[in-house]
Amino acid sequence: MPKETKSRKAKNTTTKRKKDPNAPKRGLSAYMFFANDNRDKVREDNPGIKFGEVGKMLGEKWKELTDKDKEPYDAKAKADKERYEREKAVYNASPAEDAEESE
Repeated sequence: MPKETKSRKAKNTTTKRKKDPNAPKRGLSAYMFFANDNRDKVREDNPGIKFGEVGKMLGEKWKELTDKDKEPYDAKAKADKERYEREKAVYNASPAEDAEESE
């Protein structure tokens, strides 16, 4: 007799929680600021490059940077993290205030 297999739907009964569209966007890392600034240049220098190759080349360039070269990106990441923390505090405070007003 052949073995019975469970369907995939039966295994994955958990549902993913939907993200609140009003929630603040997470802060970008220093690498992401670097990648956003250099992605177009990598594509210009390497026409016809595949999507995955762009990421590999950006990662290699990031590793080659000195700490001094990374400083501006670290500063941007720090500022973006502070922005996120401020927005998150406001976002988390808002529902509590709304609940108090409705009582």
